[in-house]
Amino acid sequence: MLLSALISGIGLGSIYGLMALGFYLTYAVSGTVNFAQGSSMMLGAVLTFTFAQTLGWPLVPSIVLALALALCALYGLLVECIAVRPFVSRGSDAWLMATVALGILLDNLVMYLFGKEPRNLPSPLAVTPLQFGSGGLGVYPLQVLIPLVGLALAALLHAVARRTRWGTAMLAVTQNRDAARLMGIPIRRVVAAAFALSTLLAGVAGVLVAPLFNVHADMGTLFGLKAFAVAILGGITSAWGVMIAGLLFGIAEALIAATLGSGYTQLLMFGLVIAVLAVRPDGLFGRAQVRKV
Repeated sequence: MLLSALISGIGLGSIYGLMALGFYLTYAVSGTVNFAQGSSMMLGAVLTFTFAQTLGWPLVPSIVLALALALCALYGLLVECIAVRPFVSRGSDAWLMATVALGILLDNLVMYLFGKEPRNLPSPLAVTPLQFGSGGLGVYPLQVLIPLVGLALAALLHAVARRTRWGTAMLAVTQNRDAARLMGIPIRRVVAAAFALSTLLAGVAGVLVAPLFNVHADMGTLFGLKAFAVAILGGITSAWGVMIAGLLFGIAEALIAATLGSGYTQLLMFGLVIAVLAVRPDGLFGRAQVRKV
């Protein structure tokens, strides 16, 4: 039972890590975060269900996934354009509430169009559990695939940041925005791209988790809160830090649910987050910012 919980926790932690990477991206480039990240995750799951089940496109899964993720990225551009940029340009912190409000609007729009009833998204990877040993290990192949995809995307993001022109531009904006602007780097486009990539990662998380959880308009709310907790816990300035924190969070959550029951999960996990941050305010892998005076 514990081995099953461990594998399940790694898969769940990878979902938190992917969403937390989105928080890292936008914070690193613009100093802001998208509090509609949970809604972005929900959008990826709902769009995949709509294309594959409602519209009946099961024969072209690659097109279904590409279209769903492209629309998630487009939603990220919309968030940056109407809920972040106008307020940041005026030096206002109202983007905090604006991103929350935009997420609530999306949740309610999906609830109106998609319906209130949770729906199941069939997947061949979530039908027959893997069997190990005489007792059998109740783990679906998708639960094994999720951490592989999550870690591969984290490695790809690291490679893009270090080895491509867009990644170099992003790092330059992160380190010194004024110097990057003087070097001709389009700051606005880099920030917009970071938001698009952020919501795309959340969309990937939604696509991966949809067959394991019921798809509905409110499914992203708790995931978004946990992902933000993971981002802060890992140190929001460290990409690998938030990914590792996501894995630790998911494993701890699954083990608590397996040993003490699901009723204690949220109480103990968020209490643990508060305790860790009380000791390490910059997160497990973050570094305190040095302010020059």
